[in-house]
Amino acid sequence: MPDAAQTSEMSAFLLEYLPIVFLLGIGLIISLAFLGLAKLFAPSSPDAEKISTYECGFNAFDDSRMKFDVRFYLVAILFIIFDLEVAFLFPWAVSLEKIGVYGWTVVMIFLAELAIGLAYAWKKGALDWE
Repeated sequence: MPDAAQTSEMSAFLLEYLPIVFLLGIGLIISLAFLGLAKLFAPSSPDAEKISTYECGFNAFDDSRMKFDVRFYLVAILFIIFDLEVAFLFPWAVSLEKIGVYGWTVVMIFLAELAIGLAYAWKKGALDWE
């Protein structure tokens, strides 16, 4: 059985987390309220303009299990790869003075590998949109 000192220490420890519990509760309540209000007041019968072709390039569909062209996934994967390249370049650019010639060489090898990958994808037609 815990004694009174341990119980008071545990209560003090749990009281430090009380504001977080309140914020999570408030966030949950507001989120559910917004979802409920949207369900209650949003129009449920879309017009022809709303279901027409938009920026994605194909007609709207009713079946969520419709198969997408593999090019959508290929472009998304290529975007993620080259987006991560930029994410790796920011810390390198900030610390370039500290890492010296070795760091510069390693990053140039990394960029060369990515350039070779881009050239390969371009040659294979992965970036062509028909």
